[in-house]
Amino acid sequence: MSIVIRPAALADWRDLKAVRLAALLDVPTAFGASHASAAAFTDADWQHRAASTPQRTFLLAYVDGQPAGLAAQVVDAKGESSLQAMWVQREYRGTDIAARLVDAVKQLCLAGGHGRLVLDVSQDNLRAAAFYQKQGFVFLPQWEALDSHPHIQVQKMEWLAA
Repeated sequence: MSIVIRPAALADWRDLKAVRLAALLDVPTAFGASHASAAAFTDADWQHRAASTPQRTFLLAYVDGQPAGLAAQVVDAKGESSLQAMWVQREYRGTDIAARLVDAVKQLCLAGGHGRLVLDVSQDNLRAAAFYQKQGFVFLPQWEALDSHPHIQVQKMEWLAA
């Protein structure tokens, strides 16, 4: 099995679209966006998302040349770097793909001059929370409603560079 993790480029917009929509169908309550909202994006919207900027980079995981996962590093208006849109196809869960995606996001964070990376996770998502803890993230006493499903509370986690 050949695994490649790399930033999305404009030419990858169809792969980004396919993986993101698959993720939103697979675990709709794990993301701040809904499948319906993402499915409504135009091809131009997806092309814009695939092009990396200092504020947002999508990373794609390819297994034997086929898209199999994604993660994004996003810097908000306050300069906070976050890990978002993390997802790996079911058949590849338990492999090192997720860890490699997180490592790549950490590297983008550091390259951008950020020594702190945050993410939000639902406490109901025990597998994800345990995975992030293994990746060096710790829970913070900060909660908020998930944008796409306001009845779900997510807790902030952070990773600090050594």
